[in-house]
Amino acid sequence: MTANKKTSHELRLVKEAKIQELIGDGAGDRLEASGVLYRDGLFLIVCDNLPFLIRVSSELSPKAPENGLVNAKRKRRPGSKKSAASATNPGYEDIAHDTRHDHLFTLSEAEPVKPKGFRARVQEYDAKLRPVGSAPLDFALADANKGMEGLEWVERSGKGYLLGLCEGNLCAGGAKGRKPGGGRIQVFRQGGKRWINVATIRLPKSLPFEDYSSVSVRDGRIAVLSQASSALWVGRISTRKWQVDEGTVYRLPTDSKGRTVYGNPEGVSWVSADYVVIVSDRAKKGDQNERFRAKDQSVHLFLIPGNNV
Repeated sequence: MTANKKTSHELRLVKEAKIQELIGDGAGDRLEASGVLYRDGLFLIVCDNLPFLIRVSSELSPKAPENGLVNAKRKRRPGSKKSAASATNPGYEDIAHDTRHDHLFTLSEAEPVKPKGFRARVQEYDAKLRPVGSAPLDFALADANKGMEGLEWVERSGKGYLLGLCEGNLCAGGAKGRKPGGGRIQVFRQGGKRWINVATIRLPKSLPFEDYSSVSVRDGRIAVLSQASSALWVGRISTRKWQVDEGTVYRLPTDSKGRTVYGNPEGVSWVSADYVVIVSDRAKKGDQNERFRAKDQSVHLFLIPGNNV
């Protein structure tokens, strides 16, 4: 993992649990966790293979009464059509929260558009998690499998914006997307029936990430997670310009031999000034080391040591 060679900083594990152990068998045994949001003492989790949310107590206790599924039986509104993306991938890549209006947003990675190419799509929900609407992010994606992976809500001068994190460097797929130094976050402002791309945040060229899986912002600080590099970057985001500083890279904990054990980190959310929650996807059979299975399909609470960013 490239990031492990670039930094000696390491997150400290506080507590973790398998998602299925927290919620039981109601969602099945394939829990491809892809995004997480901390909200009022709870973790809301989305999976890229499930069309509903998972809710667990931030205490990560199997006995917590809050644990369970959200909107698992909700039907589509009469007359609404199932998009091409939802037909092949019913789940979501990430989740964001508009704190002022108490609305939630979920992200679908990419869906085909005419005449060619792909666009990510955002679904909006009210405070009671009732669907409000759905609109595409106005940014061209060339690859259906390397689209938008992270979503966050921020406010500037009373206006709300969505941040869409590209999975690949330079928002590209293939070898080009795996070459570190081109991390990009696209900034969107709602306009009519779409989210208009109004700016681009360039992550530091020094960032050694091979991919990007989730983004979270809190009190002027920004965290970006990488699955392939098994690391978290923490920096500061300007309050006036769409810019970030150099920040610091923290690798996820390794085993006694310095080997990666968190092979599938997919979602991140700030919990407080010094803590983040991360969720891990399902380990891929045949493509990944068996030691990754101990940490997959799980929720992890980490301390950021010596956090002075």
